[in-house]
Amino acid sequence: MVRVEFLGPIQKEPLELEINNLNELSAVLKEDKEVSEWLESCAVAVNDALVTSLEAPLKDGDKISLLPPVCGG
Repeated sequence: MVRVEFLGPIQKEPLELEINNLNELSAVLKEDKEVSEWLESCAVAVNDALVTSLEAPLKDGDKISLLPPVCGG
């Protein structure tokens, strides 16, 4: 089981999912209207390390964070 956290303005409680890679997570999140609009613009971190491949393998206990773009000053 992995934990998916939604940071910043994404107003969603964390999810606990049985998935094997980020492709599977993408498929789940595309079905969620609240989150699907953020998918194209978010960075993704697995265990606090940014990843770029949707094929990145996931293991039990991993933490996935969706990081929406933010403005800083």
